[in-house]
Amino acid sequence: MRAVIQRVTEARVRVGDRLAGEIARGLLVLVGIGQDDGPDDARYVAGKIRDARIFEGGAGKPMDRSVVDVGGAVLVVSQFTLYGDIRKGRRPAFDAAAPPDRARALYEDLVRELRAVPLPVATGQFQAMMRVELVNDGPVTILIDSKKQF
Repeated sequence: MRAVIQRVTEARVRVGDRLAGEIARGLLVLVGIGQDDGPDDARYVAGKIRDARIFEGGAGKPMDRSVVDVGGAVLVVSQFTLYGDIRKGRRPAFDAAAPPDRARALYEDLVRELRAVPLPVATGQFQAMMRVELVNDGPVTILIDSKKQF
């Protein structure tokens, strides 16, 4: 499972003219599910999102508090293109991405893990064409890959 987490002051996702999800201060998470991913990957990524110390702490100490510590929220958006491979030719191949039915189940597992914290979690719409708007704070952008744990 791959995730791109961005520290934001605000973020929202729209499907057509409908607002699907919106947060104020917190993390925008773009998540892609791979062929070999399972429930352990969702737990690992959720833990990293929850515990990542990427917000300013007391006395201006940089990167010392988590999204939970600052009372932030998380906006989770599915993005299978995180598994796009463009090494051959000019058109990306998505062979490493999980099929939609498996990916949806693991995406929902990730959202459930985050909500269990409890943490305010908004989402996009799985398998929809979405428009994501954000104000990146910093900017701070971190990559998480559950297959690169060690």
